[in-house]
Amino acid sequence: MKINVSKIPEGGMILKFERNGEWFRENLAGTTPGDFELDRIGIDCTARRMKENVFIEGSVTAAVDMSCCRCLKMIRLPIGSSFKYTFTPPPPGSKVETELNAADLEFSYYEGDVIDLDMVIIEQIILQIPMKPLCAESCRGLCPHCGIDMNTASCNCRVEVLDERLAALKQLKIQH
Repeated sequence: MKINVSKIPEGGMILKFERNGEWFRENLAGTTPGDFELDRIGIDCTARRMKENVFIEGSVTAAVDMSCCRCLKMIRLPIGSSFKYTFTPPPPGSKVETELNAADLEFSYYEGDVIDLDMVIIEQIILQIPMKPLCAESCRGLCPHCGIDMNTASCNCRVEVLDERLAALKQLKIQH
């Protein structure tokens, strides 16, 4: 989604659009795909212009299909995020790298007269995808010995966690 800065009216403009998982994958071409699939990406935002600065505020919603990190069952999680960005043209001779602080995370430059919102939307989606998704907080996962789903059945595997570094302590006899 590209916004022409000169065409933003004085009162601002409202942008609403939807994308699908294919759009997401195409924009991440050349990168390693994640272990998830996206569906129904909804974007709702407003763009306001003050001279050459553009303020964009909005929200992103999507549904992500991925496997539970404990039991490997496929789950669908809703994700959502609100965002604010300030876009400005780069200052002349701005090739010098500087360290970013927290205020700079909602600030970006645009080239020419066009702002490309695609990378902003993709960034917001990636930030909302959980690193360790769970089907339920109480998920017991898989048995590390036989692989049975502990949420639906139980096994007779003997769970004995023995740290070999502490094996010598097992031989100690304490007299009372």
